[in-house]
Amino acid sequence: MYSSARLLDRMRFAYHFEGGSREKVLNALRLYQNADGGFGNALEPDMRGPHSQPVATETALLVIKEVDGWDSELMDGVLSYLKEITLEGGGFPRATTAVNDYPHAPWWTTEKDGVPSLNPTGSIIGMLLGQRVRNDFLEEAWFLNSVDFLWRCMEESVPGDYHDAAQWMSFLGNAARIEPEERIAKYRSLLDDWLMSPNGIEKNPHAEGYVHKVLDYAPAPGSYASRLVSSNELALHLDWLVGAQREDGGWPLSFPAVSPAGEQEWRGWLTVENLKILRAYGRV
Repeated sequence: MYSSARLLDRMRFAYHFEGGSREKVLNALRLYQNADGGFGNALEPDMRGPHSQPVATETALLVIKEVDGWDSELMDGVLSYLKEITLEGGGFPRATTAVNDYPHAPWWTTEKDGVPSLNPTGSIIGMLLGQRVRNDFLEEAWFLNSVDFLWRCMEESVPGDYHDAAQWMSFLGNAARIEPEERIAKYRSLLDDWLMSPNGIEKNPHAEGYVHKVLDYAPAPGSYASRLVSSNELALHLDWLVGAQREDGGWPLSFPAVSPAGEQEWRGWLTVENLKILRAYGRV
């Protein structure tokens, strides 16, 4: 971490494992926030441009969530940005065409603005529902329209991959705050069926390529999908994760990086995430 990771992830590491403060994490995160309240500046390492992007703002919310920073003034900007980018009918775009003007991973190339996307709308709305500090937006049109958009997405199709499933899990895991259990249960059943299907959770710890395995779906006891995997499966995947650590202390990527800097930034992020998983299951 100290030889290769960016400042933000060093502060995250210190917060989780060295008694570091959440204020230092939030101060490092603040450097990625733009005047419009959104986040860019390669906070999501596959998008190297300075402009605010929905997925980079989702990443910022993940950091805010992990240090319980919902009372931070960063949230004022986040909520303002999300309101501004909410599309007619609800939902946020996956990315804007501004991403095309700077180095970026090919999967982020965006041909058209103004197209709402399940990813990252589900994750963002789910995280906002999961916290209890900020309640001032719950009745605002942009938020309610985005909730309606998510229900439409889930009605139209089951997840196509891990990234879709993550949106479902985030939203359905927190939707009870505003929705009746009967409505949520229907879609939880659909999601659970998909997670247990051949297209869902990869149970083979040695599967290669860009695959998402047990610990991606169940990073901690009590997480949404943890009830769908056995203790034996968890043990096999925890053993695999420990064995995948490189000699330099970090973990490799399972996808091509945009640049050497992007690779190191991702590895720092991933190292903290993996150490959190190992600690959650008593391996650290």
